[in-house]
Amino acid sequence: MSTLLIEHSISDFNTWHDAFGRFAARRKEGGVLRERIMQPVDDPHYVLIDLEFANVEAARRFQQFLETEVWSNPANSPALEGTPRSRIADIAPVRLN
Repeated sequence: MSTLLIEHSISDFNTWHDAFGRFAARRKEGGVLRERIMQPVDDPHYVLIDLEFANVEAARRFQQFLETEVWSNPANSPALEGTPRSRIADIAPVRLN
């Protein structure tokens, strides 16, 4: 499993969440298996999103979609402030002594 980790500032959570919801079908088509939205307890104008995929390649494709079609178009990303930060992570191997 690979996770696309995304974080960014927002101007209004409800506006942002409505826009996020409009891409639910695209997330499913893009291979998202699980999603989680979080906010720092001390900052209502910031979101952290985890999108889980079966593999790194699917996560990369979806990251590219977000960068080229969502985040670059203000109509697709209302309430987004600044440039989102995203990276792909895998579960680190655990060594047993």
